[in-house]
Amino acid sequence: MRLVRMLAVATVAALALAGCGGGADKPSTTPPTGEKLTGTVTVLAAASLTESFTAIGKDFEAAHPGVKVTFSFGASSTLATQIVNGAPADVFASASPTNMKQVTDANLATAPTVFARNQLVIAVPKGNKAGIKTIEDLAKPNVKVALCATQVPCGAAATKALAAANVKVTPVTLEADVKAALTKVRLGEVDAALVYRTDAQAASADVEAIEFTASAQAVNEYPIVAIAKAPNSAGAAAFVAYVLSDKAKAILTKAGFQNP
Repeated sequence: MRLVRMLAVATVAALALAGCGGGADKPSTTPPTGEKLTGTVTVLAAASLTESFTAIGKDFEAAHPGVKVTFSFGASSTLATQIVNGAPADVFASASPTNMKQVTDANLATAPTVFARNQLVIAVPKGNKAGIKTIEDLAKPNVKVALCATQVPCGAAATKALAAANVKVTPVTLEADVKAALTKVRLGEVDAALVYRTDAQAASADVEAIEFTASAQAVNEYPIVAIAKAPNSAGAAAFVAYVLSDKAKAILTKAGFQNP
């Protein structure tokens, strides 16, 4: 009987250890303290995350009935400045570590996690009347090109990619974010724009995407972080964990993002 009791205790202990270890590598989608999530989770995210984060937000709300996710999408540089200046936010998802650093340097967040990567393509209107085939074609005198402003991630990436290709482009417009640059293409106001692959894919009904080799030299990493002293700290932690989950990763991959 003593031997049986010892074996039973050992078995229970082993099962307890297995329970602690199982799934340790996967982020939890519940609050660390186990309480039920309530209220609104305010997420400031890069414009290029609009479609994928909207879908992720709906899934998150479905997993946590009664919780509302509110998004503010825009240029990462603008969002970082807003957070530093006191804008209320629970989560920040940037299209660049540079803009994330603005927030962490201000001691408003710590230890961001890269959850995705993105790459540029040449977006042209359907039909490609300008006959653009390569990155070099953007330098032709009669080709009208839109780029993102250099202070935003898609603009910084474009500058780096063009330098890698040894191509000098004089844009007719510099836009505030990637969605604005893409809109110029969709409306036919320019012949081409350098935008993220994910944005071109989302607008595939109106634009065509042309891949170019030098874009591999300017791949953007996307970090995410819960803001320190977030109004909804439990919701912030849970949303970040959800973005890092396999289910959210599948949404990002389908949208054209690369794994970190």
